[in-house]
Amino acid sequence: MKYTTLALGLLLAGPAVAETPVLTVYTYDSFVSEWGPGPAVEKAFEETCGCDLQFVGAGDGAALLARLKLEGARTKADVVLGLDTNLTAAAAETGLFAPHGQAPKLDLPVAWDDPLFLPYDWGYFAFVYDKTKMTDVPSSFAELAASDARIVIQDPRSSTPGLGLLMWAKMVAGDDAPKLWADLSDNIVTVTKGWSEAYGMFLKGEADMVLSYTTSPAYHLIAEGDDTKAAVAFSGGNYMQIEVAGKIASTSHGDLADQFLTFMDGEAFQSIIPTTNWMYPAVTPAAGLPKGFETLVQPEKALIYPAAEAAGLRDKALAEWLAALSK
Repeated sequence: MKYTTLALGLLLAGPAVAETPVLTVYTYDSFVSEWGPGPAVEKAFEETCGCDLQFVGAGDGAALLARLKLEGARTKADVVLGLDTNLTAAAAETGLFAPHGQAPKLDLPVAWDDPLFLPYDWGYFAFVYDKTKMTDVPSSFAELAASDARIVIQDPRSSTPGLGLLMWAKMVAGDDAPKLWADLSDNIVTVTKGWSEAYGMFLKGEADMVLSYTTSPAYHLIAEGDDTKAAVAFSGGNYMQIEVAGKIASTSHGDLADQFLTFMDGEAFQSIIPTTNWMYPAVTPAAGLPKGFETLVQPEKALIYPAAEAAGLRDKALAEWLAALSK
């Protein structure tokens, strides 16, 4: 009898039920917020992957790279989503990323051929203001520095918009960037760690303008029915941001990571981006952009450094910024 019981126990135990694979994606905090793309992307991908997609917020984009460097090959990330072209060269140097092996048809203003990183959205950095509170709006760095406008910006050491502003100023001013920052220093109310803090201060009326994106007014118009916010197209152009994702080479879920990257540039993911991340999708959805995007200001020129050049300029530009703002 006891042998029958033992056999029945072994039969019931049987082979272990396969666990649901978990795909861990490191990203920035606003992506995984309740109003960001994360929840909708998670739901849509899990309907196709038979997996558990887990987003891990790690601050802003620059902080994301810093965390990855700290963890090294021990990282729990399978995919990193939220770096941009000002950071991709430094990310590639870590040796932590594997080639994506994909060739999506992208709708970007510039050509793309990076073997490690795939774009999922893009936009232009810009200063955003309230049309009911500002009428004499500066449309260049020189005009901004000469004005009484109070601005809030983000720290380039922790924030991709902050780093984008650093590159933008360097591209416009070149060797005169230190003077530009010195001239702008009395306009700067504060420097925040990330975008969310800065934009929140602007909305509370603690600054006249905030460093954000030309697409930011679309949020207010579409989600709130508020057309009072506008972005400025600077004379000479606005600096571009292209946000990307990459697969970690040490992942034990390589096929699943590849599946996510393919999904990322597909219709389901890309249709979520415009009205959650409030950026231009890397691949325009079949239905086009949401109504309201046609009202957005269009810069006269797209400014962007190639990734390697941005990496070479970063330390010098940061030192100039720190020196100017510490005086």
